[in-house]
Amino acid sequence: MKRIFLSPPHMGDSELEFVKEAFASNYIAPLGPHVDAFEQEFARKVGAEYAVALSSGTAALHLALRYAGVEQGDKVICSTLTFIASANAILYLNAEPIFVDSEPASWNMDPELLSAELTRLAERDDLPKAVVLVHLYGQSADISPIKEICDRYGVALVEDAAEALGAEYQGKTPGTFGQAGIYSFNGNKIITTSGGGMLVSADGRLADKVRFWATQARDAAPHYEHSEMGYNYRMSNILAAIGRGQLRVLEDRVTRKREIFEFYRNELAAVPGISFMPEASYGRSTRWLTCITIEPKLFGATREQVRLALEEQNIEARPVWKPMHMQPLFERCRVVGGAVAETLFNKGLCLPSGTSCTDEDLARIVRIVKQSCS
Repeated sequence: MKRIFLSPPHMGDSELEFVKEAFASNYIAPLGPHVDAFEQEFARKVGAEYAVALSSGTAALHLALRYAGVEQGDKVICSTLTFIASANAILYLNAEPIFVDSEPASWNMDPELLSAELTRLAERDDLPKAVVLVHLYGQSADISPIKEICDRYGVALVEDAAEALGAEYQGKTPGTFGQAGIYSFNGNKIITTSGGGMLVSADGRLADKVRFWATQARDAAPHYEHSEMGYNYRMSNILAAIGRGQLRVLEDRVTRKREIFEFYRNELAAVPGISFMPEASYGRSTRWLTCITIEPKLFGATREQVRLALEEQNIEARPVWKPMHMQPLFERCRVVGGAVAETLFNKGLCLPSGTSCTDEDLARIVRIVKQSCS
């Protein structure tokens, strides 16, 4: 019985040709013509002025926060319902996370709770240096009110769009509204370079500084001269070659992700106790992962029982992200709200959503979900 993974890589037709070209040119180490081309092509694709290819989305977030001036003891507000990388980057700079709950319409940061928290902090003259706004599971947060709140208080907005490449917010790409936006090309993302990330910005000085820091902060000199601390965060030419090929199939991947979601919804929406992650009215979700919530009393089984039933049949499913304020690492951090994210974690399940899944695979998954309550 073949394994069905949650969201495995799916290669197109041109990635291997780009990689062969990189090998033929002997640009194997970090940097090279494919990195330059990938940055330019990605910036055009998302509508950004500048793009910097990096070793991971986490690295991009780390450098974006450093540029925002985050230092030891500073506060940074972050969505609580997210993967831990969003918050770890705050810790890299010895700053203090404050977590904000989700709102039900998108599962992303609640603008009203953010506004209340920034007002509270402003009254204490203790504003955060930045807000990390996460766009979850392929869906944009409600950016406009959040950006207005950040601008009102002079707080840098950094968008974690790691899961939302290909999504839309009011006709534009999430990740292009704040001071900086970051994307991930991890193996499970909608397009992949096996590992890697991208930072985008409208600020050329920001992009230049991030590129400098990411290349060990090497000063302009014939020898190795360093006046600032840097990092080994650049993307390799080989991985950028893969990324260029993947970028060409992005819209195909978004289309298939949405088809997979519709398959599940058509088959499961009428089942008592099962609900789907909503699509907010202001944009288009990529449906990177199809996420459902399960009400045990109505369905007849818990989220975890369904997950285990799938696993017994060699099918990978995953609970919705455990909120950061529930993680042992952050148990002493402040959280604003929290009940929405906690409920989504307790009842939420991510179903296999790989774009190479066949309709037969999806039908098998649906059958097991339905049977798990009997």
